[in-house]
Amino acid sequence: MRILLTGAVIGVCTLVACAQKTTKTKKTGNMDDTKISSTVKLDTATFGTGCFWCTEAVFQELEGVIKVTSGYSGGNVPNPTYEQVCSKNTGHAEVCQIVYDPSKISFDQLLEVFWKVHDPTTLNRQGNDVGPQYRSVIFYHDENQKNKADHYEAELQKSGAWERPIVTTIEPYKNFYPAEDYHQNYYNSNGNAPYCYFVIRPKLEKFEKVFKGRLKKEISEQ
Repeated sequence: MRILLTGAVIGVCTLVACAQKTTKTKKTGNMDDTKISSTVKLDTATFGTGCFWCTEAVFQELEGVIKVTSGYSGGNVPNPTYEQVCSKNTGHAEVCQIVYDPSKISFDQLLEVFWKVHDPTTLNRQGNDVGPQYRSVIFYHDENQKNKADHYEAELQKSGAWERPIVTTIEPYKNFYPAEDYHQNYYNSNGNAPYCYFVIRPKLEKFEKVFKGRLKKEISEQ
């Protein structure tokens, strides 16, 4: 697993960090808001895999994912700002809240993507992004999600997929605060910014190769 994704991603991540100035560019082909019948029952997953720009860019491309919102979860300060979260004193993690159609993609499949697109063995760190807000975390919304996350993590620990132990925390969901507007749909709006170009783009290209059969049609045809 780490051979497929994490090794190359970690090497690239040392080049630049998440918080930085950006220039506006537009990448076509990715959709965040998909029209769907009101009769379809949707579900929600909340994951932290480091910088939420990376997490958002990956999960936006999956067939069955309806909407991805970057934000903050798990802290003790209501409606925190990005600057407050970056102070490392609020307890929040950068996360993405993922609304999905369980008839098209399961929570198990989302978990598989979660584990494969970041390094779950580095405590409070992903590459050059360091701090508790970048921790690897699953916020479960019900006991079913908790049981699946616990089982998947236990099996991975036993498998020896990584040389170091997994440090991902599995925590009950208690709050979610959407991040500021400029953080939303970040990669698609800032594709040529240094962090997007050197960190997110290589990660996304590897993800698209590994999960080619699960991508939205307009992505897989690009």
